[in-house]
Amino acid sequence: MTEKYNVEAAEILANEALRLPISEAVPIYEQLLSTFPTAAKYWKQYVEAHMTVNNDDATKQIFSRCLLNCLQIPLWRCYIRFIRKVNDKRGNEGQEETRKAFDFMLNYVGADIASGPVWMEYIAFLRSSPAQTTQEESQRMTSVRKAYQRAIVTPTHHVEQLWRDYENFENSISRALAKGLVSEYQPKYNSARAVYRERKKYIDEIDWNMLAIPPSGTSKEEMQWMAWKRLLAFEKANPQRIDSASANKRIVFTYEQCLMHLYHYPDIWYEYATWHAKAGSIDSAIKVFQRALKALPDSEMLRYGYAELEESRGAIQAAKKVYENLLGDGSNASALSHIQFIRFLRRSEGVEAARKYFLDARKSPNCTYHVYVAHAMMAFCLDKDAKMAHNVFEAGLKRFMHEPGYILEYADFLYRLNDDRNIRALFERALSSLPPEESVEVWKKFTQFEQTYGDLASMLKVEQRRKEALFRTGDDGTSELESSLQDVVSRYSFMDLWPCSSNDLDHLARQEWLARNINKKTDKPTLGIEAGSADKISSGVSSNTNPLAKVVYPDTSKMTIYDPRQMSGPAALAVPSASGTLPYSGTPFSSGGPPNALNDILKSLPPAFAAFMTNLPAVEGPTPDADFVISVCLQSNIPLATGKSGTASLPLQSGPAPCTSDISDSSKFRSRDRQPGKRKDMDRQEDDESSTVQSQPLPRDVFKIRQLQKTRVASSSRVTSSYTGSASYGSALSGDLSGSTG
Repeated sequence: MTEKYNVEAAEILANEALRLPISEAVPIYEQLLSTFPTAAKYWKQYVEAHMTVNNDDATKQIFSRCLLNCLQIPLWRCYIRFIRKVNDKRGNEGQEETRKAFDFMLNYVGADIASGPVWMEYIAFLRSSPAQTTQEESQRMTSVRKAYQRAIVTPTHHVEQLWRDYENFENSISRALAKGLVSEYQPKYNSARAVYRERKKYIDEIDWNMLAIPPSGTSKEEMQWMAWKRLLAFEKANPQRIDSASANKRIVFTYEQCLMHLYHYPDIWYEYATWHAKAGSIDSAIKVFQRALKALPDSEMLRYGYAELEESRGAIQAAKKVYENLLGDGSNASALSHIQFIRFLRRSEGVEAARKYFLDARKSPNCTYHVYVAHAMMAFCLDKDAKMAHNVFEAGLKRFMHEPGYILEYADFLYRLNDDRNIRALFERALSSLPPEESVEVWKKFTQFEQTYGDLASMLKVEQRRKEALFRTGDDGTSELESSLQDVVSRYSFMDLWPCSSNDLDHLARQEWLARNINKKTDKPTLGIEAGSADKISSGVSSNTNPLAKVVYPDTSKMTIYDPRQMSGPAALAVPSASGTLPYSGTPFSSGGPPNALNDILKSLPPAFAAFMTNLPAVEGPTPDADFVISVCLQSNIPLATGKSGTASLPLQSGPAPCTSDISDSSKFRSRDRQPGKRKDMDRQEDDESSTVQSQPLPRDVFKIRQLQKTRVASSSRVTSSYTGSASYGSALSGDLSGSTG
């Protein structure tokens, strides 16, 4: 955002203007409003400053500048206050002028959700109008009734109060007549009240004090944009199911209010104009586009949209005028505007008009090679004039020989003509004049051409020339001058078909990288010294010729291939041995320590966790089968940890994992263990009950595993409860004792 749209500075200026006399404040207000022409609060402040000093002429002029572009209730109420003050002492003529002003105001802002007080003020004004005769009294009551009936079907903050006032009004005139009228308008009022409650949800999201500034991408701006889009979508859905004319009027009102805050958003202007066009109001759409171009004079998008609308309805001259205004005198016109105007002339006036303008456009200082390409391809594809297209490309080649993009477009054109001789000539001419650093894409295109259309000798020759040319630029390593398998892959691939697998491609890419960095390896890297410096010393390459001298490379000599069996520490214990004690107890570990050190680690763990570690199955690779591991754990005798703070520390056994009673330090467990006969019987009972689960094959289904887990928990609880009385166990998988014994 530029300093011109500094919101904080604008607020400071507005506050400063309040303290100054109106003669000194006028320049400040004019400066503010030239920057923020839709800021209703600044217009209101400006006009009230003139009203305070009774400067009626200046007040009228300001209102004529702002009212129709600022559909906000506070500003319009200020307007009606001014009108009533001016016409207060003019009798019947003044009353009539005031009534017209009210009708004018309600026609524009009567659909506003905050227009309830305006309707009330209008009704009060009508009821206070003098009536000398019975006929005038009847006309006054009719006017009041119509105003009420319009107000109660408008979703506003005061719709309920207006309904109550309307009922009282009708009952004060005639109860018999009131019953019929009230019952007639009751459904319409209910619909308006329901729509009001829905609309209020969207209205509450909008910041009505937000100034119109160009979009800067802040979250607040984006939230406001989305809030307005939601409100517009709500209004377009016609939730009140009113007639199309009234619904369109409400949509127009919402768009106008939206543009007060999103004045610099071209998408809102375009959406507003196209909505008018789709609704069948082309004239309204044109007026919106004209206002949009006044608000955003630098927007090419809106100009193209406006010209498209004029052209679509057959107004060719009006569309041409839009393009001419965009081009101006041609000195500052962009290349894209030249191209679009050439296409427009080709559509509307024919080939000769487009060709004539092209001859003028190429003299413009902003004419790029894109103009030549566009005109040549238009002549080739639309006019079927290959000779003319070839002449245009040749004319542009004299001017844009240094542009690789133009060379490639010209080559594509010759491809379509199947003119292989001129294609080779074009590549040779271009590569002889292009600097090596800009010829990479041209060499690539030349190589692809020979691989497709050339013989083997020409193909190999061009590839070798390309390597030599690019090697001189310093972009490739010395190995690029030698033949490699990458060349074969490049020659014998087609589109997304490759002569090798993806693994082979990855392997070749890795080898290519290693070949380019073959001289960068250091035997003894020193901390604090850049690897690039060591590379320069070892390879003898000066800093001026090594663009990667400052890149720090890792020491790949210390890297080893991943193998889970080589892991040291507790993670290595995830693979059990055949004996059921320590995994790989007879195998040397990568850490270099003896297996006894691992036994010490296990002894320091809680018994349940140690047993769990020793029962984990052997797996292949870094990603084991989770179902298989869980099923093995479910069939293992993993002891349950005690609920006390201390954990029993027992030596690791080589046999099966100890049961719960062996690791518990509860006095009840110890006292009942003195009865060997009973203990043996209970152990046998536990083995019998659990055998139905453990004798089954290893499950592969998660649902079955959960069922087995529940079965084991139930059986374990039944057996253990005979010893402990009231013990609550956790998950059989975790082995936690969640309750307390005794």
